[in-house]
Amino acid sequence: MEIRVLGRTGIRVSAVAMVCEGFEGKSGEECSAMVRTAMACGIRFFDMYTPNPTVRANVGRALAEYGREQFVIQGHLCTDWRDGQYTRTREIGAVRRSFERLLSDMQLSFVEIGMIHYCDETRELEEILAGDILRYAKELKEQGKIRCIGLSTHNPDVVLRAVKSGEIDVIMMSVNPAYDMLPPSEDVDILFAGETYDRVYAGIDPKREEMYRQCETAGVALTVMKPFAGGLLLDGAQSPFGKALTPAQCIRYCLDRPAVAAVMGGMKNEEEIRAAAAVCEADAAALDYSAVLAGAPRAAFDGHCMYCGHCAPCAVKIEIAKVNRYLDLGTIQGRVPETVQDHYDRLSHHAGECIGCGACVRRCPFGVDIPARMRQAARLFGK
Repeated sequence: MEIRVLGRTGIRVSAVAMVCEGFEGKSGEECSAMVRTAMACGIRFFDMYTPNPTVRANVGRALAEYGREQFVIQGHLCTDWRDGQYTRTREIGAVRRSFERLLSDMQLSFVEIGMIHYCDETRELEEILAGDILRYAKELKEQGKIRCIGLSTHNPDVVLRAVKSGEIDVIMMSVNPAYDMLPPSEDVDILFAGETYDRVYAGIDPKREEMYRQCETAGVALTVMKPFAGGLLLDGAQSPFGKALTPAQCIRYCLDRPAVAAVMGGMKNEEEIRAAAAVCEADAAALDYSAVLAGAPRAAFDGHCMYCGHCAPCAVKIEIAKVNRYLDLGTIQGRVPETVQDHYDRLSHHAGECIGCGACVRRCPFGVDIPARMRQAARLFGK
């Protein structure tokens, strides 16, 4: 299992993680078996958005078999259990009660991430940042009941505002190649409407590109939900690319995006858990999503580096995908951030060493003018 650092928090997480949906409707024994399989496969990161006390207790008992340092929990604020059903709430009394129940139900003294649940409107985010919810999250952090503050959303505009605030360390965001082509919206339902994707695309939406770069520059980690677009990407008849992607390709695409620390799947049984974890050990051919994206009749990624690595090997050993990534990060602001410059400086070989042979261009599925990008990077970073 690949281990990644959760941005500026320093928390180490498994690149493949689980959301709690897969535990719904399961017995305690079934949940324990799923947790044991996940842990055996190296999955050590679990999202618990549900306020369902049965699910919380089942998963908590299963995790109690392990030392607390062996797993990471992303626990949600602002969910509540009323009349046997999930509900989202911003009423601070209910938020407090539900979070305390999360800890008691799961037999925990703390969770690593206190995730402010489901905010897709910038107006609502402003109210959260200025109100009781954020104050409570900070209080929990001071008490040691959470280690950092997160926010879940489907809207890139909300992500950008959250990053700018400096208050949010981790963002749970819907990520996949179909969503990346859609402009920001406060209406989450459009992500699941088939007619949304029945149009001509012009590649990744600029706001999504900015979102990834701003998060990575600020050290704000992304944890991914909806990697399969609700199954749309796995069905060739529905996919906007005209061809189905495999679950492994979807997960790899997400892990290749800047700032992404983990992809969280709703695996429903032990077989699905093993299959998701196997992505980290799969060969390059099984993970290669570039042919589907590059050949899509209704999408355009031409000229845009997707950091897929097909340009390698370089004749002079430049890590081209990394240089392109740092170039994109370095050009979103008026000056190159010190952290980006430092990462670039640490590369064994730099863009200025490019001999312009063009071999990388011939291998690139997206038609990127790589020598031109190397010249641009050399000018930007000074070597």
